[in-house]
Amino acid sequence: MHGHQARKRFGQTFLADPRYVAKIVDAIDPRPGDNLVEIGPGLAALTRPLIRRAGRITAIEIDRDLAARLATEFSTEQMALHVGDVLAFDFATLGSALRIVGNLPYNISSPLLFRLAEYEGQLLDLHVMLQREVVARMTAAPATPDYGRLTVMLQAKFSVTRLFVVPPGAFQPPPKIDSAIARLVPLGPAKPRIADPALFGRVVAAAFGQRRKTMRNAVGTICNAAALTAAGIDPAARGETLAVADFVRLANTLVVRISEG
Repeated sequence: MHGHQARKRFGQTFLADPRYVAKIVDAIDPRPGDNLVEIGPGLAALTRPLIRRAGRITAIEIDRDLAARLATEFSTEQMALHVGDVLAFDFATLGSALRIVGNLPYNISSPLLFRLAEYEGQLLDLHVMLQREVVARMTAAPATPDYGRLTVMLQAKFSVTRLFVVPPGAFQPPPKIDSAIARLVPLGPAKPRIADPALFGRVVAAAFGQRRKTMRNAVGTICNAAALTAAGIDPAARGETLAVADFVRLANTLVVRISEG
């Protein structure tokens, strides 16, 4: 810990096991010239080998004390350091082909994933460490307990893969849960065409607002049973049984029906 006291308000827990550091860096496979961005570099366990292999990194750190340490250890040629809240950071300023890496604070994991998804067109890939349960939700299949809003919203834009689990003992201080590494790769040309992303988001949020509700009741304030049937959706089905493609088709059908009056 090098004298640093982990701060609960920032959700800090630091990767400390060199075996898992090496395993994560090998999974990322950074190359010279990569546009690497690390969220929450902290005590720089991942940062050092990333810089050794890529040459340079952009880092976003909210903790001013840790940022001061980073600024002392790394030159401006090695690190472009941004001090502040990643949820307010504009990734559009960093260019294209971004390779985002991070041991994400568990207390903001879902909002941060939604935030990063907004920049999907600029991303080459993401390698993020999260609670094992969150990664299970990200990679879930329809009609399973972990399948939900986060699943659909991410899988509509990314191919999501769980790489491996990282146990509590790999961290200081050790968390009370297992973590896992997830890789997200933008779908690119394979991404489904979503005519109105905002409407798509509303439909998905409504469908999972109360999991026991049928689609007829869950999305009743957005569309009626006839619209569901027109989209090939059984009004009596529950949202958790629908594939990502079903949600896309429903949202796009609603756009057409709205435009036709």
